[in-house]
Formats: sequence, C-alpha cells, structure tokens
Amino acid sequence: MGRLIDHEHFQWLLLLLLQTLIIAVAGAAASEKSIRTDQVEPVMAKPGCLDRCGKLAIPYPFGTTEECYKSEPFWVRCDHSTSNDHHHPKLYWQNTAMEINNISLLGQMTAMQFVSDSCYVSPQLKTNTVTNLRLSVLFSVNNTANKFTVVGCDSFGSISGERRSKGKGDYFTGCISSCSSINDPEEGSCEGSGCCQTSIPNDVWNVTLTVKTGFRKSSTAQSITNCSYGFLVEEGEFRFHPQNLTNLDKVEKLPLVLDWAIGTGNCEDARKNSSTYACKSGNSHCHHPENGYGYRCYCDPGYQGNPYLINGCKDIDECNPDRKNKSCHYKCHNTPGSFNCTCPKGFHGDGKVEGKGCSPEKSHVLEIAAGSTLGIIFLLLIACLAYMEYNRRQSKKTKRKWFVLNGGELLLNKLLKKDGSDQDMLKIFTSSELKKATNDFHKSNVIGQGGFGIVYRGLLSSETTVAIKKSKIVDPDQIEQFVHEVIVLSQINHPNAVKLLGCCLETEVPLLVYEFISNGTLLGHLRDQAKARFLDWPKRLRIAAGTAEVLSYLHSEPSNPIIHRDVKSDNILLDNNFTAKVADFGASRLIPLGQMQISTVVQGTTGYLDPEYLQTHQLTAKSDVYSFGVVLLELVTRRRAVRFAGPEEERSLACYCAWMMKEGRFAEVIDEHIRGEVGCLEEIMEVGRLAEWCVKMKGEERPSMQVVAASLRSVERIQAGNNGGDQAEEVVEGLFGSEGVVGDDGESGGGGDSSAEQVVPPPVIGGR
Repeated sequence: MGRLIDHEHFQWLLLLLLQTLIIAVAGAAASEKSIRTDQVEPVMAKPGCLDRCGKLAIPYPFGTTEECYKSEPFWVRCDHSTSNDHHHPKLYWQNTAMEINNISLLGQMTAMQFVSDSCYVSPQLKTNTVTNLRLSVLFSVNNTANKFTVVGCDSFGSISGERRSKGKGDYFTGCISSCSSINDPEEGSCEGSGCCQTSIPNDVWNVTLTVKTGFRKSSTAQSITNCSYGFLVEEGEFRFHPQNLTNLDKVEKLPLVLDWAIGTGNCEDARKNSSTYACKSGNSHCHHPENGYGYRCYCDPGYQGNPYLINGCKDIDECNPDRKNKSCHYKCHNTPGSFNCTCPKGFHGDGKVEGKGCSPEKSHVLEIAAGSTLGIIFLLLIACLAYMEYNRRQSKKTKRKWFVLNGGELLLNKLLKKDGSDQDMLKIFTSSELKKATNDFHKSNVIGQGGFGIVYRGLLSSETTVAIKKSKIVDPDQIEQFVHEVIVLSQINHPNAVKLLGCCLETEVPLLVYEFISNGTLLGHLRDQAKARFLDWPKRLRIAAGTAEVLSYLHSEPSNPIIHRDVKSDNILLDNNFTAKVADFGASRLIPLGQMQISTVVQGTTGYLDPEYLQTHQLTAKSDVYSFGVVLLELVTRRRAVRFAGPEEERSLACYCAWMMKEGRFAEVIDEHIRGEVGCLEEIMEVGRLAEWCVKMKGEERPSMQVVAASLRSVERIQAGNNGGDQAEEVVEGLFGSEGVVGDDGESGGGGDSSAEQVVPPPVIGGR
C-alpha cells in the first residue's frame, strides 16, 4: 500500500466512504436499520399530589403527604422557608437537613451531605466533628458512584457503619493524608499527599464519618493548615486543588448518591402479595438492584412512564414524526410496544428496517444497488485493512514506549550479565500473554485489591495458575531502584514466601506475576467463625513460625537485606496444607549494604504500623518485628489489629494485650477456640509474651526476627513432643530466661542484629 496514511487523513477518508455508502444505499432503496431510542421517562406523581418542588420533579413512590407516598421512607418535604426566592423552594428528605438534588425512577437519589472537619483551635486544643448518616432500611449508599475523601496535611479519616446483607456485618475503612511541605500536594491528585480517597463496600446503609488532625503532631503540617476534612462525595463532583487545604471550611455540603428500592424482599416474594406489589403498571417488570436489597420496577421495552402507578407505563409511539430518530422510512403503523412498516409501490417486504426491509421488484434496480454496494464494500475493506495496520503499529510503538519507561532495557541488560539459571528464574511476559490469561483483566478475575495495586487470577498457556498484580506507577527517577528490587525479589527462594515468577513492562504500570496460593489469607480464616474452628493451636503455631522464618531470611540477606514494610495477616496467604506464604512485597525496601535504617515516606496499615517509624520516618528491620508481633497477637486472640468500636483501651490490639499482660490477665483474651486445647495454655502464654516483646514502643528493645523465628521453632518442637519433661523446661528457660536469648545457632545473641544483644526480656507471665 506504499506509505501508511496518517490517522487524521484516515478518519476523513472513512467518514467520506460512510457518507457515500449511506447515499448509495438510500438511492437504491436498500434497507436502513431503524434506531429505537429510550426516551427520558416522564416523571409522574399520584393524581392530585404535588409533582414538583420548584424545578425538581417528585415521582411516586415519593410524595410530600401520606396519601402521596408509598411508605414513610419515601416522604419528602418541600420547604419554601429556606429559599430567598419563593418560586424556588428546596426539597428535603423527611424532617432531616438532607437537601435533595434529584430523584430518578431508575433507583437513585442525589442529596447534599455535610463535610466533617477537625481543627486546631490552639496548639493544645483541637475540635473534632463526627458525621452520622442514618438511612432508612430501603436506602443505601451507592458504592460505585461515591468516594470517601480526606483533605489535610496531617489527617486520618475513617468511615464505618453497618451493612444489611446477612453475613457481611459491620465495615470499617479509611485513609491517611499527609504533607511534608507546601509543595507536596498536586492539583487533581488525591493519592495521599494533601488528599486521599478510598472506596466503600456495597449494601451500606448506616455511615459514621470521623476525621482527625494532628495524628503525627507535625509542626510542618500545622504550618500549612490547621484543619482536616472528611466527606462522602459523588465521584466527579470534587476535584482536589491545593487551595482546598485552607478553603474547605467555606463548603458546607457536597453531593452524595443514594440508592433506593421497594420493600425488603425479592421479586418472587413481592409478587405473592398482589396488594403490596409495587409494579402496578400492566407493562412493567421487576428487577433486583445490585446494591442493597428489595426490588425496583421498570417499564417494558417499547413503553415509558412511571411503573409504580396503575397504567403508568405508556406505549411509545415510534411512528410519531416529531421523534428525532425515525422508526422506519416508509408507511409506519404503531402497535402496543412496537411498530410495523409497509413498503411503497414497486417494493416488497415488511418495510421494517430491522426485518427484511423493502426490496425493489425490478431486477435492474437491484443490479444497480448490488454493484454500488459491492464497490463501496471493497473501498471500506481497504480502509479497514489500513486502519488495522495503523492500530497494530501504534500498539507496538506504545508497548515499546512503556517497556523503556518502566526500565525494560535496563532489566534485560542486568539479566544478560547473569548466568542462564538466573534468566530462567525471572521471565519477561508480553502484555498479550497476560491479557489472554486474565480475559483482558476482567473484573471477575480480581482476587485482591490494596494500596499498592490490584491482583488478578490468571491461567497461562502452560495451564499454570498465577496471580498477576497491577503495580503502582513507577517513579521515573527510581527506575534503576525498581529494576534492582525486581531482580532481588525474584531470587527470594524460601518455602514461606510467595515466589515472583516474572513481570511485564509493556503496559503503563508494571505487571508482576506471582505463584498462585489457593487457600486465601490468614485474615480471612481468622475472621470467619467456621474457618477459625479448623485453625487449632498447632496450625497457628506453624503459621507463626513459618512467617517468622521468611522475615528472618529477608532481614539476613548478606548483599541487600529486605524490609517487607507491610506485614499483616491479610498479606499472609495459606496453601491447602495451611503453610504460611508471605505475599505483597509492593511496599518492600532494600537496605543498602552497611546501613541499619533508611528514611522513607510512611507506608503500611493502621494497627500494624511501628509507632517509632510513624514518628521518625526511619525504617528499620525492627519495624517488621513490631508488625509481626501484632500478627502473633491476632493468632492468639483472634481480635482485630485495630477496632474503633468499644472501649478506648481496646482499640489498639498491641497496647491492649500489653496492658492485659502487665495485669496478669492475658489468659482472658486468648481465643476461645484454642484456650481449651489440652496442654497448650502454657505454650500460648509464652508466645503471647514473645509478641509483647515484639511490640515494644522502642525498636531497640525488640528482638530481631532471627531471635523470634528461633524462639517459635523451639516452642513448636516442645508442642510436637520432640522434647519432654525437664528438657522442654530447659529450652523454654533458654528462650525466655534472663541470661540472654538463643539464636539460630544456639548461642546467646541477637541473631545477626546487634541491637538485640542488649535486650533483656521482661519476666515470664503466668509461666515458669
């Protein structure tokens, strides 16, 4: 074809060919496809009821008086007193201050919701606002149209509440927003610097918004702004600007999308009671909403109106000449829910575009039409081939661009300098391979989502099931560091670590390919009442020991020690034999040789974060020790790492267990599923004491992971009965006595961490 045409010329050529095709086909009296459009359904209230409040429509089942609405949750109030202009009143939901912006018969309502804030009145005094949103059982917060947003420079915002579906229970989520300088926040960016956002689960009907400022007590942050803000807002209705750090106090409310439905049962149950069944129109049908429960009514295809009123769905007149899209080109006959077309003289067929159409009876007309059509089809075929070639080259060019930007050439050079076995260990996948493996990253293949990416299940052509992670965008200034970390992580070869098999760098964000672990997360097993019964003490002890060993292995790498930085029960996977597999190295950092700590932006999960790291931003191996200590306490108590419901002293699991240990009451918080296991209480108490040691506030007072791993393996040997009687006593005394700590080599010391050698553990609680 010679030189490839550019994109603009191709679009112009394609448009010209399409116009020619339309003219030729119309001139030959060939068929044209009719377009059926769904017009905006008219909004209707009950006869004699107020159908508008100013310019805002009030469709039934909503109404302003008892005889006008279906049930009390659909009562709305038209208030003239809140508007300076008598002709523009405002609509409110019941007796609340929630102003309604729009009501849709498709099952949604847009309302204005307050902004929560937390401000310093003085350096020693600050105010906090907690917003409670209590909805009717027929209403729920739309989980796809809204985002929970926090704005501030030293801010922690949380949202919690209730979910109605059986088995889902309460929910809690939130995010942290921080600034190190006034130049950190970027316009339009809400990823943690000055602004953060997170999604909420579905089926939410009661909401509590809390925002706190000064959680790090940063004087730099207070110099930028002394307030923090938190709110639920319709996605697209709020775009972050750095000025929002100081001007959001002028914004009282922001729009929020709510879902509504009829009743609390499904369609089948509702149809059984004809007196209460809401789909009153004869041409309507019932449908289950995706968010919340109950049901909604819709007009059948070919009808429009209000399906909740008797005879509310009216036939659409497809033959109306005022319709923007004509139903047929010839004589039209409207029918209930549809239409028919007849052909003009000299043609035969039904005249309906989506049917056979009207064909000419004279053969020469047909020949002219066929010849014109074939010529145009040939031209279109050439244009399509050119377009396909253009797209292929553009796609190849784009893939190459991302491969270079993500460090692909640097990675290849480093792999070429290694021997063949190293190259075999890390495979570079193409984007086409991973698209095929995940059905083009279909949402049905999503198996996990967190702050560092989305994880998909994939099936490679070799029939190997893998986990494919879409990572965060790589900082262009850190490409060499990213490539180095990928190579190091691919060489992690430990039975208790999820293996990195390879990567794909042809996409905007790197894709990392891991081995697939089938039995879910440790958090999932602890939270599920039925699964927790199968986690007996030997299994929990084995999970703890395996996790400790892989962390010890990472910390003791001779060339580049690795700090995981996000150790938590949700990042510990279990295979079918309940073997622990530590995953999600997206936040991991390599420690340069000869250094004990590095300065980083704080990352991690609330409840597991090392308080010393949170204050100083100095990341050390002892930060992982603290997080692992919290996991140990979860294994022993089956409590959450952090909980905002209940007494203040029980919110932090680490602090609460340390206090209970000090009071000699630690046995009271042990999980009931393991508390009664024969001969295990003493071992559980020893592990609890080890966890208390790990969550010391100062890093220098904590043991190293080498010491923790050796201690747990010794307890595991005692539990298995490999040691008996006095010998078991000697092992435990060696682990927890006052003369030192036994390392992996059996000698007293810190297991490779010099800071652990000076640590003297606290007295045994309830033990020897």
